[in-house]
Amino acid sequence: MSATTSRNRLLWLTWTVLSALSAGLLWFGLQAGTEAPGPMNVVRTAFLPGQTSHGHHQIELACSTCHGSEAFTAADVMQDACTQCHGAELKNVDDSHPRSKFTDPRNAERAARLDAAHCVTCHVEHKPDITHAMGVTLPTDFCVICHQDVADDRPSHAGLGFDTCASSGCHNFHDNRALYGDFLVKHAGKPDLLDTREVLPRDWKTVLEELYESYPIDRFPLQALTEPDAPAGKGSAQVHDEVNKDWLATSHAKAGVNCSGCHEVAPAAGQPAMWADRPDHTVCATCHKPEVNTFLAGRHGMRLAAGMPAMTPAEAMIPMKADAPHDGIGCTTCHGAHRFDTAHAATDGCLACHADEHSKAFGASPHAALAAKEASGALPAGSAVTCATCHMPRIEHRTDDVRRTLVQHNQNDTLRPSDKMLRPVCMRCHSLQFSIDALADAGLVARNFRGKPSLHVESIDWALKDAARAEAERQAAKTGNPDGQP
Repeated sequence: MSATTSRNRLLWLTWTVLSALSAGLLWFGLQAGTEAPGPMNVVRTAFLPGQTSHGHHQIELACSTCHGSEAFTAADVMQDACTQCHGAELKNVDDSHPRSKFTDPRNAERAARLDAAHCVTCHVEHKPDITHAMGVTLPTDFCVICHQDVADDRPSHAGLGFDTCASSGCHNFHDNRALYGDFLVKHAGKPDLLDTREVLPRDWKTVLEELYESYPIDRFPLQALTEPDAPAGKGSAQVHDEVNKDWLATSHAKAGVNCSGCHEVAPAAGQPAMWADRPDHTVCATCHKPEVNTFLAGRHGMRLAAGMPAMTPAEAMIPMKADAPHDGIGCTTCHGAHRFDTAHAATDGCLACHADEHSKAFGASPHAALAAKEASGALPAGSAVTCATCHMPRIEHRTDDVRRTLVQHNQNDTLRPSDKMLRPVCMRCHSLQFSIDALADAGLVARNFRGKPSLHVESIDWALKDAARAEAERQAAKTGNPDGQP
C-alpha cells in the first residue's frame, strides 16, 4: 500500500469520525431540553434560521414553545402557541382586529387580501431584514389593504400616508382603548395635570382573609410573630442575626410567615418538605400567585415560563450595567431575600440593572422629585411616581370573587406600543392630550419626562371635528335639510 493511499484513508477516516461527532453533537443539542447546560444551548443556536425579534429572543432556544413538539408543525399549532401567551391580553383590550373579523364571511373579500386570522401573517419570526416595530413583518403601509377609502368617512385623514397610521397617538392594530373617537372626545379639554390624581392604594392586608382559595390562611393565620418564632426548620440555626432583624420588619413576620414558611419546600406533592436555601418563584406563588403569574408573562420571567433557566441582565437586548447582578432574575432579585422592601424594588431595584438613557435620567425627573418628597414625609403616601408606578402599575384584579389591587409584574402590558400606558398609568395624573403628546415625543421620553412635550398630536382635534360634523349631519337630517344649508 502506497504512502498516498494510507494518507487518503487516514483523512477519510478522520473526516468520517469528525462528521459523526458533529452530527451527534447537533442531534443531542437539538434533543436537549431547554434546561440543558450552556454548551448544549449554544449548539441549538445552529438550528435558528435567523435572528429573533425583541419579543421572543429570550425563548428562541425553546423551539417547542412556538413550534410544538413535532417538526414543521401546522399553522394552527403555532396559532395556538400565540394565543396561549397573548390571547388573554388581546381579550382584555377588546382587540380591534380579532380573528373573528377575518373569518366572518362578510369580510371574505378583505380576508382574501390579508388573512390576519393567523398571527404569523403579520408576525414572522427569524426575518430580521423585514421586521419592523412591534415585530411586524408586513410593509409599514399595510393598512391600505383594507382602509384605502378611509378619507371618505374621515376627511381629516385625507392626504395622510398609510405608513403613518401607527404613529404614536393615532392607531394600533390591536389595542385602541385610549384612541377611539368617542374616548378622545370624552377626555378633550382637560388640564395637563389633573386636579385629582390617583395611584391605587395597597389593600392586600384588608382583603387577605377573604382570599379563601388563593391564600393559605390555614398555614399563616395572620398572627404577628416575634424573633423567637423565626428559627423554625432545618438550617435556621445558621441564620445570621441581621437576617432575623430584616425579617422582623417585614409583612411576612406580621402575617405569621416565618423562615420555614418559605424555606421548607416539598419537592413534589405528597413528599415531606425539605430545607431550600434559595426558594424560587414557585414558593412565592404559594401566597402571591396572581403576582407570580404576571411575572412569568413579562420580560423578567418569560424564560422561566418556557421551562428555561432564568433571564440574566447580560442576555438583555437593551443597555444594562456591566456590574449588574448576573444571577438569574427571580422575585428576590428586586425584592431582596429577607427584607422584601417594595420601596427599594420600585426604583433602586430597577436601576441596579437598567442603564438605558430613559432609566439613567430618572433621578433628575419630576417623578423622582415626587418620590423623594414622599420618602421625606413632605408628601402623603401615594404621591410618589417610581419606575414601577408606570412600568409595573397597580391595577384592579379579581381573585376569589374579591376585587383587590394587584401590582402588574408583566411589563409588556404597558410597554409597546406605548399608547397601552395611557389609560392604566398616564391618565391617573395627566390629561389624555398631554399624555399622548408626551409619549409621542421621543426626546422627552429619553429625558424621563423632564420638561414639556415639544410636539402636538392632532388625534383629539380631529375627533372633535369629526364629532361636530357627524352631529351637524344628524341635526340636518332631523330638519329635512340633508345638505345642512341654512
